[in-house]
Amino acid sequence: VQSNQENGIHTQGKIDWQSFTPELVTKLREEGKPVFIDFTAAWCLSCQVNEKVAFSSDEVQNYFKDNSIQTIKADWTNKDAVIAQALAEFGRNSVPLYVYYAPGKDAKILPQILTPGIVLEEVTIE
Repeated sequence: VQSNQENGIHTQGKIDWQSFTPELVTKLREEGKPVFIDFTAAWCLSCQVNEKVAFSSDEVQNYFKDNSIQTIKADWTNKDAVIAQALAEFGRNSVPLYVYYAPGKDAKILPQILTPGIVLEEVTIE
């Protein structure tokens, strides 16, 4: 994983994760872009397994890149209040939480345990 803290982008293979802000999510959705949010934390074991199994998969990385899916990482390692508020808006108080917005659609919450197949099935460009 490469990090570029200046612009808030963290690269994982072919996925460029942007740092979470509610404003960024709103802006990308208003632009009609597909948005995938990964609410995660360094201390979250399930999150780390999903990183290795699902997001490190060439198939998932290629799908996100080929379909210009905007990927956002909400890192809750330090219990950030803004991220806690966003989690609460989805009725959650912990991570992992995976949220996908297809263009013009409401939020779709993915399962807490991911495989490449689950991601590819749930993250569709409609």
